[in-house]
Formats: sequence, structure tokens, C-alpha cells
Amino acid sequence: MHQRTRRTADNPLRRDADRTRSRLHTCFALACLLAVICGTLVGRAVWHDAGRAAEETARHRHSATATTTAGAGYAATGPAGSEPLSVAPATWRYPAGTAHEQTVPVPAGTRKGDTVHVWVDDHGDAAPAPPTTSDTALDAVGHGAGVLGGLALTAGVLVRARLRSVDARSARAWESEWADVEPQWSGRLRPGQGAGDD
Repeated sequence: MHQRTRRTADNPLRRDADRTRSRLHTCFALACLLAVICGTLVGRAVWHDAGRAAEETARHRHSATATTTAGAGYAATGPAGSEPLSVAPATWRYPAGTAHEQTVPVPAGTRKGDTVHVWVDDHGDAAPAPPTTSDTALDAVGHGAGVLGGLALTAGVLVRARLRSVDARSARAWESEWADVEPQWSGRLRPGQGAGDD
């Protein structure tokens, strides 16, 4: 006849601290699952909203061919630590018959009279390029990953702090119990205990 395996909860060697640790690990796993779900939902929402915004922006962006009126120079307008942006003054016509002249980003080494591609708005003024699908995807992934990482990190810090508290309490309980058991187990006298004391 096979002996039935006792459930973990019935194990007499399993202490309250062990059960608390198991619950905390389970809570952390559930928090990570929740973080994945929230990160996915946020990423999808950003993808949807940013996609609509990109479509709206693209409706008001137009491609124009411009001719540079001077050679390329450099403007330090990029993010800190990035290379200076290569720019040059250029002229173009958009809408048809309306002339514009502005300084626009150009490839390094562009000379006077070169033809460059520029993005313009409905009025013909230079404007940033419309966001691409990859820009939208990176934005969505970045937001989703930020939410996922933030929630998982917060859960990890809280669970870690609680585990440290449980471990400290468990260690104090073990020391107290060992102080009661060790003298009898080892035969060593307790402080203040005489040789004939029980």
C-alpha cells in the first residue's frame, strides 16, 4: 500500500515564515503578470493614438524640391552630446507659385545650387517630416516597456523589503527557540543554572 504524500501546508516543519515567503513569491509572479498585461495595454493604446496622430500629421505634410542658395553649414540645435546639424538656406515653391526661402537640414557637404528634398506644411513653410511607422512602433514599445518595468520594479522592491522583514523576524524566532533548546540538546548549562538544576 502506497503512503499518501502529505500536503505542503500540513508539513510540521513548514513555518509561518515559509508560508509567508511562498505567498510573497506568488504575489511577485502575479505582479509581473499584471505588469506585462498593463504594459501591453499601454503599448497598444499608444500605438493606436500615435498612429492616428501620425496620419493626421501626414495629411498636412507635403514633399517639395528645394534648391540651396549657399553651401551647408552647421547649427548646434540637436540634443546635448549629438553631432551638430548640417543646414543650408534653400528656396522652393509650395503651393504652386508661392516662393519660400528658409534654412533647412541638408546632407553634409551640400553645395550652393544643389537640389534637396524638404517637408513643408500646408502653407509651404518648412516642417518636420511626418512620423514613420517605425517611429510610432518605437514610441509604443517604449511606453509599454516603461510601464512594465516600472510596475515590475515597484513590485520587486516591495516584495524584497517584505522578505527582509520576514527573514529578520524568522532569525529572531530561531535564536529565541535555539536558546531554549540548545542547552538541553548539548548538555551545556544555561547562565545562572546550577549543576543539579533541571
